[in-house]
Amino acid sequence: MTVHDFTMTAIDGSERNLADYAGKVLLIVNTASACGLTPQYEGLEALYKVHPDLVVLGFPCNQFAGQEPGTEKEIALFCETQFAVTFPLFSKIEVNGEGTHPLYAYLKEATPGAEQGQDIGWNFAKFLVGRDGKPIARYSPRTAPSELAGDIAKALAA
Repeated sequence: MTVHDFTMTAIDGSERNLADYAGKVLLIVNTASACGLTPQYEGLEALYKVHPDLVVLGFPCNQFAGQEPGTEKEIALFCETQFAVTFPLFSKIEVNGEGTHPLYAYLKEATPGAEQGQDIGWNFAKFLVGRDGKPIARYSPRTAPSELAGDIAKALAA
């Protein structure tokens, strides 16, 4: 199994097969619009623009203090107008608990985190995925996108 085995709902409601990203390095992030870490959108967008073979995938999640309460349209508009986000965004999902989306269940199992065991600790947890669709590493929500540059360069070179 790899990330490429999953089909997700894009923020516009269309279905997106993650196999479409085969051959690219992915950075998968659970996001929120009303979080102290929300300015990380800027750093994520910068990474996306700098590396043509890196695709950032944003998955809004309202499980952490209700910090993503909006509709998909509101989230998309916020990301576009406040942070000029152009990387792919998807519909809201759950990343912990009984409703955990299967993609996140797979990512968590493949790369257990240091903060709260297997659970996602907060908004903006990050997963680096290789060109083959296999998770490489997991990063804390507090890890700034710019701090991933070295690991991203290694993944892109592989």
